[in-house]
Amino acid sequence: MEKHKKRWGDRWDGYRLRNLDPVHVMMPYLFGKRTENEAVLGEVMDLTEVDKYLAAKNAQNPSFKYTWFHFISAALAKAIYLRPKMNWFIAGGRFYERKEIQVAFNVKRQFSDDGTESMAKFIFDPEGESPMEQVHSYVEKFVTKVRGENASVGVDDALKALSHLPRFAWRLLTWTLRKMEYYGIYPASLAADDPCYSSVYISNLGSIKMNADYHHLFNCGTISFFVVIGEKKMRPFYKEDGSYELRNTVKLGLTVDERIADGYYFAKTLRLVRKFFDHPELMDLPANAPIEID
Repeated sequence: MEKHKKRWGDRWDGYRLRNLDPVHVMMPYLFGKRTENEAVLGEVMDLTEVDKYLAAKNAQNPSFKYTWFHFISAALAKAIYLRPKMNWFIAGGRFYERKEIQVAFNVKRQFSDDGTESMAKFIFDPEGESPMEQVHSYVEKFVTKVRGENASVGVDDALKALSHLPRFAWRLLTWTLRKMEYYGIYPASLAADDPCYSSVYISNLGSIKMNADYHHLFNCGTISFFVVIGEKKMRPFYKEDGSYELRNTVKLGLTVDERIADGYYFAKTLRLVRKFFDHPELMDLPANAPIEID
């Protein structure tokens, strides 16, 4: 993200957006909380080219395989970089542009009823290597760490310690943290591994054979964008003559805070994401490479 000189009114995690039109200035006060301003979109993505792309990369026999989750995470991070309003958030009645592009998701230690989860947060580096390699390297290191014996990561230890507090202490603590969030003085150390302080939260429900098109936003934190990945399945794609062919697909359920941009902006962002699915090799370009939206 572009770095700015800090000004009065900026937060530790975002630059305050000034010179907005009067409608946007009033939105946080007129339209209620984040969860009352959800716009929900469902997009079926053709995985034909992505499958070929992943097969080619995995043919090189990497020790940690490339997956369609890596690809989707990289595509979303790149889309946010190219479409900066997708990285806006509202806090304390004001609009901000997040200073970093942060992709959050959960990693299950074991696929069982009792398996615990760890919260991961990948930070996209516009000056770094390609989006695909950034995501792949991060996930490999994180998964290896959390699935190790007795491993604990980031916020996990803090949550374990706080879980033993009595109820009155929890009420006081959460009230205090919400006030601190409103005034932009929420502890950065607590937010560092908190997925509610991210550009986008990805829930890979397809990995557990679950289909869901929607996940709500959160009023806590600053996140404005949530993506649910459904289960891969064959779907018909119809041609002009009425015939069809079955293709491997995945459905993405996207929930956004509609106050951060208008419908045209969201639609153009989706066209960019769809272009990445049609041309997955774009994920191997330098992280900051410009890409035209058809």
